[in-house]
Amino acid sequence: MQSASQSPWRHLPNAVSLLRIVLILPIAWLLLQRAWLPALGLIAVAGASDGLDGFLARHYGWRSRVGGLLDAVADKLLLVTCFVILAWLRISPAWLTWVVCGRDAMIAAGALLWRVMIGPVQPQPSMLSKMCTVAQIVYLLAALFVQAGWNFVSPMTLGWVVAVLCVASWLDYAVRWSGRARRARCTR
Repeated sequence: MQSASQSPWRHLPNAVSLLRIVLILPIAWLLLQRAWLPALGLIAVAGASDGLDGFLARHYGWRSRVGGLLDAVADKLLLVTCFVILAWLRISPAWLTWVVCGRDAMIAAGALLWRVMIGPVQPQPSMLSKMCTVAQIVYLLAALFVQAGWNFVSPMTLGWVVAVLCVASWLDYAVRWSGRARRARCTR
């Protein structure tokens, strides 16, 4: 029996994350064409692939540093692309896109600063960060459902939830990681 690290399938979660990155271009094109249902379909595929790669990595022990980074990059690229396009089309408010993108930019800047000053970054998303990502996905889906003619929830209400979670998540990251940075710098 092969160990998980030697299995020929061990790179499957990374391939699934790469697929999600590849899907961003057609999703962006469909959004710009206002082809809401096909865009929703591809976003659903991307969402399912996000769950699949995480399940495979955890269940079979196929976790890797590259896989964790690919997964995070795929999530952020997809979400930021969707928010920017929906703001460009004036479907989503620009201020919300600034909050979402600003949070991600600040976290990325913090990770880069950590890398330069301390060393390799080990991504550790908090529960609050995961809730923020889920809220962003739900908001985007609701906004697209409204565009497709299915008005069952107010995207604006969800937008405020996203904004609050983005700010709270960023503050959580800032507090937790600055504390870790102080401790790491003191132990050097």
